[in-house]
Amino acid sequence: MNLLAIETATESCSVALVHGETVIARSELAPRRHAERVLPMADELLAEAGIGKHALDAIAVGRGPGAFTGVRLAVSLAQGMAMALDLPVVTISSLAALALEAPEDDAAILAVIDARMGEIYAASYRRDGNGDLLALDEERVCTADSLVLPHAASWNVVGSGWATYADALGKSLGGAPRFVDGACYPQARHIAVLAVSEFKAGKAHAPELALPVYLRDKVALTLAEQGKSR
Repeated sequence: MNLLAIETATESCSVALVHGETVIARSELAPRRHAERVLPMADELLAEAGIGKHALDAIAVGRGPGAFTGVRLAVSLAQGMAMALDLPVVTISSLAALALEAPEDDAAILAVIDARMGEIYAASYRRDGNGDLLALDEERVCTADSLVLPHAASWNVVGSGWATYADALGKSLGGAPRFVDGACYPQARHIAVLAVSEFKAGKAHAPELALPVYLRDKVALTLAEQGKSR
């Protein structure tokens, strides 16, 4: 199958293409430049694979949570491309994609994104015997101090939330993680891998039903709140 995946929920802007059994991808840290980079990246991948947009079977997108503008951009682009090409859309959790940045071992995985305003987006996972990702709890937005995790013998932690709130998250884990990388972000190549499974399971949507997940209703501080946070 041919599937194009987009992920722009964080500072990282990435696009991936599943072409048969091959996954090719482009990714770069491009804060505030996602809108100008996504479509050129997609065109580069299609050219590299030697196929046109009309050869695609589906569009996949990281639905968030993440930065409001980044999530909205990715979903809007996926919807627009899918409508123009009469294709279904597969929406994938950006936290689940982030979790696939962790090592493939038996440790539980905490995927955590710095949500700004003193909060994090978080969810925990583990891999089953086939290496597939299983959710251990719900995605949520909360403070690092209030994060409650399911019991696990060991943890791998991935995402920018660790870089900002390592001390508080370490207490939630109950000890030092087995592996940690606070400098990684959700990637379209992982959106693509998860989306292929969802597509084959019949879980693709009509473009208008591909919806973003923000978790936080409030996306900006008022001037008064900004003053209090200093």
